[in-house]
Amino acid sequence: MIHYPRTTLAEQLVAALEGSMVFSDAHNGLFLAAPRRTGKSTFLQSDLSPALERHGIVVIYVDLWADVRRDPGVLITEAIGRTLQARLGRVAKTARAAGLESLSIAGFKIDTSRIGKQDGATLPDALRALHETAQAPVTLIVDEAQHALTSEAGEATMAALKSARDQLNRPDRINLMLVMSGSDRDKLLRLVNTNGAPFFGSQIQRMPELDRGFIEHIAELIETQRPDLSPVDSATLFAAFQGFGYRPQFFMEALGQALSPLSGLTIRCEQAVLEAASLRQADDEAQMESEYLSLKPVEQAVLWRLLEQGQRFRPYDMEALRFYQEKSGVNVTAQKAQNALEALRQRTPALVWKSARGEYAVDDAAMHRWFETRVAEGRWPPQERQTDLDLFDEDT
Repeated sequence: MIHYPRTTLAEQLVAALEGSMVFSDAHNGLFLAAPRRTGKSTFLQSDLSPALERHGIVVIYVDLWADVRRDPGVLITEAIGRTLQARLGRVAKTARAAGLESLSIAGFKIDTSRIGKQDGATLPDALRALHETAQAPVTLIVDEAQHALTSEAGEATMAALKSARDQLNRPDRINLMLVMSGSDRDKLLRLVNTNGAPFFGSQIQRMPELDRGFIEHIAELIETQRPDLSPVDSATLFAAFQGFGYRPQFFMEALGQALSPLSGLTIRCEQAVLEAASLRQADDEAQMESEYLSLKPVEQAVLWRLLEQGQRFRPYDMEALRFYQEKSGVNVTAQKAQNALEALRQRTPALVWKSARGEYAVDDAAMHRWFETRVAEGRWPPQERQTDLDLFDEDT
């Protein structure tokens, strides 16, 4: 995969995290939302992390989707523990050789395998120890941070991180920087938008998509490797990239196929990639339509309500139950609605996400865009397509 460095954006975010930008609240926590597969994780690991390290900042990166079977709270505490253990270096090795299970660092007794556990150091203590050991600020990057809300331990970990931020930071000195990213803005908002949210008052920022600069970079690479294709029509390539939803993986796959000597294309590669984008968009929409139509009537009604209401979704109030009955044609109790929601969560892939507090959201934010587009076009709800066989009665 070709990496397109976004150095300027990374440096701007580092300045905001350090508190150098007067009108930015990023030093209290930077929350970035970007759709899936648009390069968010690549940017965090390949651009932002190195930029932070160039500024002498210790970086901890953890992806909560790396292993969805494990509790997100455990993933975060283990990442902190590994980074602290690595920083201890020779001191830690000497302690282990002497048979010691814990170390006293900056006034704290730390067993890196017990961080966040009942008889272990708290997260604020561990992060303070890491800061004191490294003699440098610390940045914790939590990718797909909304997943932390799916467990009580994850929620507790987020509250502990907020406490650590408040303890370690001063108006004139930022020692702990928090970066939380998510592929679904509505889910990420649950970390900041209520009085009980751990980071209440912080703002969600939309991470900029890869822009024309990325396409110009790709066009230059094509012209260098394939002079016979010069000049490359970057405008058509950018239109194709937009058609792919600004998702570089799918765009690059289509481009690779178009440039392959085995493609047998009789048209320009730019046009072939544009056509592939249209096909991909149609396939994505057809897949979502197929998934919707495969649901039972009550499940369709519940998903419809969730798509329509978003964060205002209340699954069991009287208005919702009336909606389910109207759309499904059957009497729907709160229990039936709950069963439908659970069925939507248990599908592979899951259609509905649930937080530890019982809040629901559509699992894939792309379904919201599909729903809104179809409503605007007057094509909602999806209807079963009639085939030729449907036109004949069995007795005919």
